[in-house]
Amino acid sequence: MFRRTIALFLTLLMACAYLSACGGDAGQPAAPDASAPAATLILGAYTTPREAYGELIPLFRQQWQEQTGQDVIFEESYLGSGAQSRAIVEGFEADVTALSLAADVTRIQQAGLITHDWQDNPTRGMVSDSIVVFAVRKGNPLGIQDWADLARPGVQILTPNPKTSGGAMWNVLALIGAARRGYVEGVPADDEAAAAEFLKAVLRNVTVMDKGARESITNFEKGVGDVAITYENEVLVAQLQGEDYDLVIPRSTIRIENPIAVIDAHVDKHGTRPVAEAFVQFLLSQPAQEIFARYGLRSVDPAVAEATADQYPPVEDLFAIDYFGGWEAATPAIFGDDGLFTQALVDVQSK
Repeated sequence: MFRRTIALFLTLLMACAYLSACGGDAGQPAAPDASAPAATLILGAYTTPREAYGELIPLFRQQWQEQTGQDVIFEESYLGSGAQSRAIVEGFEADVTALSLAADVTRIQQAGLITHDWQDNPTRGMVSDSIVVFAVRKGNPLGIQDWADLARPGVQILTPNPKTSGGAMWNVLALIGAARRGYVEGVPADDEAAAAEFLKAVLRNVTVMDKGARESITNFEKGVGDVAITYENEVLVAQLQGEDYDLVIPRSTIRIENPIAVIDAHVDKHGTRPVAEAFVQFLLSQPAQEIFARYGLRSVDPAVAEATADQYPPVEDLFAIDYFGGWEAATPAIFGDDGLFTQALVDVQSK
């Protein structure tokens, strides 16, 4: 009862702050209330943008306190996108989720925890973009230039497990898409059987499948493998932090679109809807998008994307999840029990 009373109080308090309904002239902003009790906001995110959130969260806390007088205490959880999505469905009460791919947010929505149209905004629910690239050893000693090089005998590859990692799913789709679109040497365009055989050839060279993209690149940094298939921003952030390896962008790759959403069932239970919605809006603001860009993530803000275009090399053939018919079609066709990747992995592991 006490928690529900506090939750109701917080909800009313924030509503007053936004609508100026607690005294004063109509249309005038309410003065910050220094006596407001702190709010606790739980963020359930995928692992890759952790450093960016490390800078963004303190800025939002400062901004929110200046506007409302209320402090916000963040509780943060970072897992592979699929693992985080399943954790939320199974009972982890995150107020806001920031994941690698829309399908993982859809899983939460289908569980009845998200009841609003989380894609009803100018960015279609996305907070950042990236692309699938290769991390290779300094100087690229094996001469890895494109997808076909990953199928050469003896090349040791790291990529995460699609069962737990959204990044892994993007990696697989980038590979299959490049093959189908005619950008893999020796694989004819639109030849499904040839694309499947190429996928198997690459999988035979995969030495480690970690739980998430961050674990995968960490293993690579420890000296495991010759090449890691990963997010562009993982490599850019690592280079900023002094890691000494190179980035290779294949001729054809997929645009990674990273969603964010308020989880209705949890913010209503916790009384945190106003601050959760404000946090999401803050992340879409130009200053926040500029911070994402500094951490290697391609901005969903057109102005920021244009201003930072020079820091991202162009891609000859950049395609999106729409090429596969969206996640509703791609998930069963590629990752389902009878999907292309699932069957390829079974074939490889059985030999």
